[in-house]
Amino acid sequence: MPVRRPLLEVLREDLEAARRRDPAARSLLEVALTYPGVHALWAHRLSHDMWVRSVALRLPARLVSQLARALTGVEIHPGARIGARAFIDHGMGVVVGETAEVGEDVVLFHGATLGGRSMSRGKRHPTVGDRVTIGAGAKVLGPVRIGDDAQIGANAVVVKDVPAGTVAVGVPARVRRVRGTDEDVDPALLI
Repeated sequence: MPVRRPLLEVLREDLEAARRRDPAARSLLEVALTYPGVHALWAHRLSHDMWVRSVALRLPARLVSQLARALTGVEIHPGARIGARAFIDHGMGVVVGETAEVGEDVVLFHGATLGGRSMSRGKRHPTVGDRVTIGAGAKVLGPVRIGDDAQIGANAVVVKDVPAGTVAVGVPARVRRVRGTDEDVDPALLI
């Protein structure tokens, strides 16, 4: 079980991640006051803590998440697990489902969805590794795994696993390149 860290430390990391990743951000104060993606993450951290703390707090947790949705345009289910230093840029329309697991240092752009493909109970949302970037409008659907350091292109629709260190684009998404190189991916890795 992960070690619980002080809430203020986690919130400060969220601020610093947004400041570091957004070239338009000029100060931590500006980020704290004007970034709805940061506000959505903060509300999620509160609602998730309530969700896992007690079954009796699950309805209040859902109410907090719905208030955050109304205020920020970002919908994150309280059951979703989001790692440290996540950044939601231009958050309007971002959706993160109940069983989604998001690693550390992940960036989600506006309109990104980590959603399900079925209405069954159990694991039905994606697992996203560390240092992943999910482009604007991308849909990552079902209990797929996105490997560390992968990039999902804008408007891609991902319904199969994406290997670590690769770039996936298109509808349906296909792995096209190894991240950081000009090399095509081995055809055996194509999804």
